[in-house]
Amino acid sequence: MPPPRKLGDIVRELREAQGLSQFQLAERAQIALSYVTLIEANQQSAPSRQILQRLARALGVAPEKLVEPET
Repeated sequence: MPPPRKLGDIVRELREAQGLSQFQLAERAQIALSYVTLIEANQQSAPSRQILQRLARALGVAPEKLVEPET
């Protein structure tokens, strides 16, 4: 069984699938570009619920998809 995917990997995959840059995602989610960079580098593993909701909204997915991806 493959290891569970990390939040940063999921965010990066969704962002790239939509053709967004990290800057564009940060703007849409109204969070700092540096924070998006940390999340995607898996150096920020537990962002607040509010940040997860902003990211999910910006990516057009349910917040649960970011923390409990389908296998």
